[in-house]
Amino acid sequence: MLWFAAMLQSSLLTFLAEHPNSVLVEIAQAMGSTPREQGAWMLVSDETTWGTIGGGQLEFMAIDNARAMLGGGGSEAMDIPLGPEIGQCCGGRIRLLFKPVTGTVAAELAHRQEWETRTNPAVFMFGAGHVGLALAWALAPLPLSVTVVETRAYALEGLPHEVIGRVVAMPEALVPDIPAGGAAVILTHDHALDFLIAREALARADLPYVGMIGSRTKRATFAAWARREGMAPEMAERLVLPIGGSVVKDKRPEVIAAMVAAELLTVLSATRLRGHAAES
Repeated sequence: MLWFAAMLQSSLLTFLAEHPNSVLVEIAQAMGSTPREQGAWMLVSDETTWGTIGGGQLEFMAIDNARAMLGGGGSEAMDIPLGPEIGQCCGGRIRLLFKPVTGTVAAELAHRQEWETRTNPAVFMFGAGHVGLALAWALAPLPLSVTVVETRAYALEGLPHEVIGRVVAMPEALVPDIPAGGAAVILTHDHALDFLIAREALARADLPYVGMIGSRTKRATFAAWARREGMAPEMAERLVLPIGGSVVKDKRPEVIAAMVAAELLTVLSATRLRGHAAES
């Protein structure tokens, strides 16, 4: 999975700076069952690649053609059936376009990635303890805009560079900053603070996911606290606690992070699809 390692180690701009002689490979049309959608793209240089159009023999063929283009040959387009003849069984068909990366193309790609980043669902994580840090690393390569909020500046020192860190005295005051359609994941070192953040987040009907690390006992404690605070029962019931589901009984931070990442993607992707459907 060299393309994935490259994405983790290098930003798009870094790749373009280090590999100015490269080719853009883009899916111009995707028909039937295909490994990636129309508009997916990757970059190919003589030595390495950035991104993916779906892997497998399809991608090997695309890389070969792109490198042939770098050498003065190759084609500007390929129409590839994804069948037994190339060792893939998707059954669909893909049309690829190949374009040498010029200054204009590089600027367009940077603009496209910036737009995609801006429109990614937002995840605000409150707390950067062991689980919080593991979750930040799990979410960093995903199509999400991640912010970690902490009261302790030193706790943010191990964050991946894709993640924004914010140090504030009152984390609950940042809940209004979460863009609509985003998520609040509450993992602080203080149960009382957890509850304050949850109250602010649950008051927002435009956040499809509000989750808190903890146990069934903590959930019962929160429910009792919410009743004393006069919180509507249906509001308190929206809280996901514990986060990450209850099927896998594993308390290692990395495992919890993987399960929470899957949970977030499921909820936020479904919300985004409903939003696109409503707009159309």
